[in-house]
Amino acid sequence: MARDKYCMILTIITIFLLPCSKSIHLDFPVVFNFGDSNSDTGTLISTGFETLYLPYGQTYFHPPSGRYSDGRLIVDFLMDAFDLPFLNAYLDSLGLPNFRKGCNFAAAGSTILPATASSICPFSFGIQVSQFLRFKARTLELLAKGRKFDKYVPSQDSFEKGLYMFDIGQNDLAGAFYSKSLDQILASIPTILLEFETGIKRLYDEGARYFWIHNTGPLGCLTQNVAKFGTDPSKLDELGCVSAHNIAAKTFNLQLHALCSKFQAQYPDSNLTYVDIFAIKLNLIANYSRYGFEQPIMACCGYGGPPLNYDSRVSCGNTKILNGTSITAKGCNDSSEYISWDGIHYTETANQYVASQILTGKYSDPPFSDKMPFLLKLKF
Repeated sequence: MARDKYCMILTIITIFLLPCSKSIHLDFPVVFNFGDSNSDTGTLISTGFETLYLPYGQTYFHPPSGRYSDGRLIVDFLMDAFDLPFLNAYLDSLGLPNFRKGCNFAAAGSTILPATASSICPFSFGIQVSQFLRFKARTLELLAKGRKFDKYVPSQDSFEKGLYMFDIGQNDLAGAFYSKSLDQILASIPTILLEFETGIKRLYDEGARYFWIHNTGPLGCLTQNVAKFGTDPSKLDELGCVSAHNIAAKTFNLQLHALCSKFQAQYPDSNLTYVDIFAIKLNLIANYSRYGFEQPIMACCGYGGPPLNYDSRVSCGNTKILNGTSITAKGCNDSSEYISWDGIHYTETANQYVASQILTGKYSDPPFSDKMPFLLKLKF
């Protein structure tokens, strides 16, 4: 198993080191990230809304780091490849956070649509954008006071030169299935994307020019959704994923792609890259054994054993009394064999694979697979 993964990583490095004749601008001074738990590096945990316990973080950070995985996230691997430090969460005031190379506004449970009283997380996309505007205004105030703040906050011109990354929308769709039909969810997608468009236009008006937008992954293949909505085999596709959830994700992605094309045409001085995360993740699930994994859908950290090892009543790392018996959702022996970490989020190894495929440029519009001008400084 270890040898297979080693060979896979060598293949990835070989792809990255191919000579290129064209150039593309991927040398950013800072990165600002917006999203949900797929890229949250500590926001929700730092607010005290939720607590993560071991085995979260065990593979890389060892104590839980505020990330919903056993280790690094996709955004961490991307930052590493850009030779930039991991992003500190905007609301994390502990450990002397440094924002000179960027800031992360992503929060677990967040949605594109405005949060409601019943929302898991209050930091919806519009709030994250507002937090960025406050961050920028405060940064410029500090810079005006003298050079002593230079080492802690971005430079003034980096707000225009920086990369703005987005990975959000999963919760708008997945959460809606608990109360709406597929047709109702599909009908709501234009409203969701109008809110997203409003947010990126606010950022554009503040000087943002480089946008990197991830579409949403195959929601129907998440263990949580299979456990809840896939008890009837007729609801599953050939991969064992819930068909309706993946239909919603595909429809959302088609309309998001169209929005990205419209935005690029409307603002020709912007540079927008749309990344097909759905295709990358679905290929990983469909061909999991080829990439060294043994479990495409079953959760590594959970309770209940095969085939899903997922029980919504007890989350990863927690212990509860159920029917008079104490049960604990524990981690598996080798998380690198699993795609799903806790039934909702990916393992570090799966995140590593997804990031490696993003960086080939083959899954982007516009693609940049033939325009890689630099040798990525891979540290994974």
